[in-house]
Amino acid sequence: MKTSEFLELLREHSSKALVFEYGSGQRIGANYHITEVKNISVESVDCGGRSDSWRETVIQLWENPGEADKRTYLSTYKARAILDRVHALKPMDTEAVLRFEYGNSSFHTAQLYVKGAKTDGRELTFTLQSAPTLCKAEETCGVTKVEEPAGSGCCDPASGCC
Repeated sequence: MKTSEFLELLREHSSKALVFEYGSGQRIGANYHITEVKNISVESVDCGGRSDSWRETVIQLWENPGEADKRTYLSTYKARAILDRVHALKPMDTEAVLRFEYGNSSFHTAQLYVKGAKTDGRELTFTLQSAPTLCKAEETCGVTKVEEPAGSGCCDPASGCC
C-alpha cells in the first residue's frame, strides 16, 4: 500500500477506531501510540550487481504499558492529524511504500506491510504481514526454486537453493 492510499482511507473513515492486526486474531492493543514516522530513501545493490532505489514511509507503533487497560483505540481522525503534523515538518512521499514497525513481548519487532484493509460501522482495520527475504537476482545467480522436504533443517549446498 502506498502512503497516499493509507491517508485517503483515514480521511474517508474519519470517525472510526484505527485498528491493526499483525496476525490471525492478533490485534495491536488499544494502548498503542504512533511514536515515529520515518521517511526512508533506500539505495541498494542486489547480489546480481543491479542497483535500485526506492522510498518508504515507516510508521512506528508502540503499546504503552502504562495504558494496558485502555479499550478505546486511536481514532482515524486523530491519526490523520498526527500524520498531517508530521507532513508539515518533514513532508512524506505519498507515493512511497508504507510499512508499520511494531513489536511486543510475544511478537518480534518487525517492519510489516499492509496486506489489506476492512471497515465496519465502528472500525477501520488494517491487516499487517511480514514479507520473506528474497533473492532479487534469481536468474543472474542461477537460483532454482527447490522445496525442502518437510522437517529438513537445511538444503544441500549443491541443490541450487540459497
